[in-house]
Amino acid sequence: MNGPRHAREPATLPPRHPDAPAPGERIASHYSLCVGCGPAHPTGLHVVVTAGSGLTVSGRFTVTEDHQGAPGLAHGGILSLAFDEVLGSLIWLVGRPAVTGHLETDFRRPVPVGTTLDIRAQVDGAAGRKLWMSATGREGDEHGPVSVTAAAVFVIVDGAHFTEHGRPEDVAAAREHDDVRQAARAVEVNP
Repeated sequence: MNGPRHAREPATLPPRHPDAPAPGERIASHYSLCVGCGPAHPTGLHVVVTAGSGLTVSGRFTVTEDHQGAPGLAHGGILSLAFDEVLGSLIWLVGRPAVTGHLETDFRRPVPVGTTLDIRAQVDGAAGRKLWMSATGREGDEHGPVSVTAAAVFVIVDGAHFTEHGRPEDVAAAREHDDVRQAARAVEVNP
């Protein structure tokens, strides 16, 4: 995978958090109504992510008719969303909440409806509050042709960022369903 082309400070790899999901373990959805990974979102992407070794994850996303841009082809924004979701799942391995600061996607070939993308992502480095990440999406499996690549900078935030800035009624509903507490537990560094 190529590193991000966005301006970069000197960076080192952060350690994998001791409570990170084990390699091969599915990473849980952080919010049931998330358009990227939420199982309860009616037209969401339903991206499934699995922890890899070190600071890597793999995700799978199948393009449906709900995800079209041109007839029979995935919308580029939907593909960017799938990559943002998989890249964002890397924070479960770092153990720090973070948000997308910069995301760039390169579209190498059209992605038809019915295609499943195998998205492999990794943390490339960290400095201060920034995490640099990259990902490659291949059609079918890890050996298929490359369709999309992405590079991102995520910014580490305080866990309260989400409850303080989210629409109050949605934050309250998420608390009722334990989504907020589940996500908070997943990124606690010092319980």
